[in-house]
Amino acid sequence: MSLALAGTGGAKGRIGRAYIGLRGYGEGCLAILGFDGEPDEVAARRKRALELARRAGGLAVGRSPGEAWLKSRFSAPYLRDELLTQGVMVETLETATRWSNVQALHRAVGAAIADTLASGGTPGLVMCHVSHLYETGASLYFTFLARQRLGEELEQWRVVKRAASQAIVDGGGTITHHHAIGRDHAPWLRDEVGGTGVAALRALKSELDPAGIMNPGKLLP
Repeated sequence: MSLALAGTGGAKGRIGRAYIGLRGYGEGCLAILGFDGEPDEVAARRKRALELARRAGGLAVGRSPGEAWLKSRFSAPYLRDELLTQGVMVETLETATRWSNVQALHRAVGAAIADTLASGGTPGLVMCHVSHLYETGASLYFTFLARQRLGEELEQWRVVKRAASQAIVDGGGTITHHHAIGRDHAPWLRDEVGGTGVAALRALKSELDPAGIMNPGKLLP
């Protein structure tokens, strides 16, 4: 999908896709690499990064996909709103886990989303990208699209959200990454911080907000 959104149409696009297919990467995923710094430093780091990518089985496809991403990276929220008005359910959710668990969690959460959509009669497209990297692990940022069930849109969303969230918790991931807990994830807060953690938060809330007027329902289940 990322290659399609890069806008490489026409003869150049056809030749590029044919080349990728001949090299055996027709079903592969796309990694976009970007570098900041002085020109000499950027050139050296880019060369080193491409060497590592090739050593790991990657295929360099040029600058076009990255440039297209850079140009349109802020368009997604506007596209999402338009898709919603056209009867397409669009949602994102994120998690993180240690490196040894990334692949298993990716499979579990992706399957939970896909299976729930399909069982509801609206099979969809489930995508995922890694948005943050750490020494100990990485985040997984899922995006999925499906046909809305007219008149049942919220319940359709809730069922998928519950299934994905439970898969995250059962699979050893954090219930959320950089979007925080909030109302949507409050039911899984105990799984995230444990009973003692919830009790500590309740005690803090009681001490600092005894009237319960500060964002009620936004954190504690």
